[in-house]
Amino acid sequence: MLGFVAVLWGFAGIAFIFGNAILRLGLIGLDTFSYSLQWFHWAALVFSVIFMGFAEGYRGFQQGYSPRVAARLRFLKDNVTPLRLVLAPLFCMGFFDIQKKRMIVSYCLLLGILALVQLVHMLEQPWRGIVDLGVVVGLTWGSISIILFTLQAFFTDRFEHSPEMP
Repeated sequence: MLGFVAVLWGFAGIAFIFGNAILRLGLIGLDTFSYSLQWFHWAALVFSVIFMGFAEGYRGFQQGYSPRVAARLRFLKDNVTPLRLVLAPLFCMGFFDIQKKRMIVSYCLLLGILALVQLVHMLEQPWRGIVDLGVVVGLTWGSISIILFTLQAFFTDRFEHSPEMP
């Protein structure tokens, strides 16, 4: 029972984090269309959406992050501890109880993302919205892939991804 609660909390916490980002950035991105866009804005928008969809959505999430999150959710179900229960979203995101190399990558990636967020925040519209729309595509792709990998992890026998435990 506790494992089930931990899995629900881990999944819901991650869904909230990404859903909140998609909503906030999506609103800023939609504001882009209230500006008079030139051809180069449209070209940048197309590039941003394609690049972030591929780099963030496909390469980052679908090929790496999402299977690991699903594997850690599955692992959590049968290996819940008080710390993992309370911090289930952070456990599933790989911020503790994970191989040292992966933990270093997770924290470095988090710091890099925070730095990029600050830089993009300084951009003026429509450029900020153009970047944000690309991020929304990547995060949406990633969120869908997390859902699909989680369903695969819990409802099929073909799931063979590692939770990368130490």
